[in-house]
Amino acid sequence: MNRLIDKTAIFLICIMGIVMSDSFYSPVLAAVMTVTISSSAQLLTGTAAASVLIAVSSLLCGFFPLAFCSVPLLLYDAMCEKKWWLTLPAAAVIANIDSLKPEQLIITAVGTVIAVIIYIRVSHLEETVRTLTLLRDEAAGRNLQLSEQNISLAEAQDNEIHIATLKERNRIAREIHDNVGHMLTRSLLQSGALLVINKDENLREPLESLRNTLDSAMTSIRESVHDLHDDSIDLEKVLRESIASVDHRFTVDLDCDIGENVAGNIKLCIIGVVKEGLSNAVKHSSGDHISITVREHPAFYQLMLTDNGSCSEIKESGIGLKNMRDRAEALKGVITFAPSNDGFRIFMSIPKSLPH
Repeated sequence: MNRLIDKTAIFLICIMGIVMSDSFYSPVLAAVMTVTISSSAQLLTGTAAASVLIAVSSLLCGFFPLAFCSVPLLLYDAMCEKKWWLTLPAAAVIANIDSLKPEQLIITAVGTVIAVIIYIRVSHLEETVRTLTLLRDEAAGRNLQLSEQNISLAEAQDNEIHIATLKERNRIAREIHDNVGHMLTRSLLQSGALLVINKDENLREPLESLRNTLDSAMTSIRESVHDLHDDSIDLEKVLRESIASVDHRFTVDLDCDIGENVAGNIKLCIIGVVKEGLSNAVKHSSGDHISITVREHPAFYQLMLTDNGSCSEIKESGIGLKNMRDRAEALKGVITFAPSNDGFRIFMSIPKSLPH
């Protein structure tokens, strides 16, 4: 559309020179030829046909001098084709230049200069648009890539938490199996042996009862081993394992003062937020110290993670911050992010479940 407007302006300049002809029919023919040739060149832009059409039209100026007044428009089309030299054949008009008035030559010269200026301006504008479009596409691509990476990171952190849970379950199961399970198994074997060698009928019923009791205990132990809950997670141990993997340029202090009777989903929430906060600090913080405080209060649990890197603002649209906020809100908790020149702070509180 911009090209059409520019060509219309250049054509009006060409018409000023064309209408100065003393003939009646020649200006009409020249104007029609100019519009037809320029329109065809724009329709065929980028093809060899467009280049040939411009070159032939330029050469026509040697036989039809009035067509020379349309050179500004031809030059504009030629520059759009990146072949300005296609208008050089128009120099053939020198052979019949006496048939043109000085005013026509001046207008054509001025129109040529204006056409060049307009083309340069439009070229710069188009180049700027292309650059901005490229930057926009690159930014969109990077944002998409970052979103995918953040999602992958969140999934990886959840997977790490799950692995930590499984490790703790396996440890407890192994301790129960190696200690209590073996002792109960040995007791069952001993009670069975006593039943075999027992000759006193008065002791048979108590021994049968003892064996049944031990068998029920063994069954209960098996069910417990196969049905461990998330409550078995050692919160402080998992937090210290997470801290151990932080970049060596940071020193991390952990102050964990929380009871053992904490619901598994609350522990998982605290672990997830700490892992996300540590990851963000490593990636974005300019500081070298991180402080983590976990507290249990009468009515709620509290987590505060701070680093000493300067931070003037944050983007709430980040996947990491959204994940932390979702974890807190899922437990009816509240989480805030406080940036400042002295550091960045994550503060979360989760209410304790009230008894029914």
